[in-house]
Amino acid sequence: MSAETSSSSSPTSASHGPAERAAVIDHAALAHNVNTVRSWAQPAQVMAVVKADAYGHGMIECARTAVAAGATWLGVAHVSEALQLREAGLTTPTLAWLHTTGTPFGRAVEEGIDLGVSGWELDAIAEAARRLERPARVHLKIDTGLGRNGCPPEDWDALCARAAELQRPGLIRVVGVFSHLAVADEPEREHEVDAALNRFHDAVALARSHGLDPDLRHLANTPATLARPDTHLDMVRFGVGMYGLSPFAGEGPETFNLRPVMSLTTTLAANKLVPANQGVSYGYRYRTGAATRLGLVPLGYADGVPRTADEAPVWIDGRTYRVSGRIAMDQFMVDLHTEEQEIQVGAPVELFGPRSGILASDWADAAGTINYEIVTRVGARVPRIHVNREAARRGAEEKK
Repeated sequence: MSAETSSSSSPTSASHGPAERAAVIDHAALAHNVNTVRSWAQPAQVMAVVKADAYGHGMIECARTAVAAGATWLGVAHVSEALQLREAGLTTPTLAWLHTTGTPFGRAVEEGIDLGVSGWELDAIAEAARRLERPARVHLKIDTGLGRNGCPPEDWDALCARAAELQRPGLIRVVGVFSHLAVADEPEREHEVDAALNRFHDAVALARSHGLDPDLRHLANTPATLARPDTHLDMVRFGVGMYGLSPFAGEGPETFNLRPVMSLTTTLAANKLVPANQGVSYGYRYRTGAATRLGLVPLGYADGVPRTADEAPVWIDGRTYRVSGRIAMDQFMVDLHTEEQEIQVGAPVELFGPRSGILASDWADAAGTINYEIVTRVGARVPRIHVNREAARRGAEEKK
């Protein structure tokens, strides 16, 4: 569910009036972040990574804004995601890189979707192209140290040879060579990034020795884009940074002139007086130190709020408090540390977002995870309410 509204302070649903809970997506912030990375990466192109429903922000809407702001490519994990983009009318070059034996390679070739290839997929893709009598566009992926998908270095020569063999009759076109970095978000491990970059350059040289001439070399993820200009090459893949999240521990998005895009909001559902030593939520992991009021926030782990985020910050009606007790499936409690009903039921609540100044990384720290996970896991029953779309697109037009 999505709706256009002008302000994140009072999000509204298109069909149900004021939203009970919402992930408010600020497209002006998203467009700003794309423009920021374009300035960091130029002359390299920018791929906007919109996999996993744009890290929980809404894939179609975010893809449209990113393209309007100057991203020239879109990146997804699965072909099914790329097909959704095509069905929504987005014809921007799109790369999908994670496949199974059930991946619809034929549909991908028909729709002009570029395909990442780590090994076994190459012949399956070529066979689909043969049936359709249309060349498939592929990006060969070399494993430069991450150890996930990507061709092992010892098999790279054979993969390039096979790709050249399939390219000669026009079954495939090797558009790119790419890889992914394992530790670019850890500046103290710069030497490992250096080694991966050197392995990548060697892999490209070997591909070219087989007569392949890729247009695009791409290696840099968000941290490398922000911190390692030598990895930019022909294109950077802008993922978490596009959503205004810093990939570096201890450094906020403002360090890189990025703006958080998502605000997770609701309203206070109850405010009740309880005595001292009141156990709160399952397991009584929290007990009140004195007579106090407990506020009830109607979001829980079914909505993607981490159950393990003990004492995470939460903003209620202008002040920041802490989660009190175990987060439950649909709700959690906050000790308001007062016996007076200073906060009314219906008061605004923000778990993270610009209004409160709380970052997704603050919740990640409380839960022992990363900010990527906090935004991506926000559940489907929390409507995404998209704001400032028209302003973002007007701004993009003015910059062209």
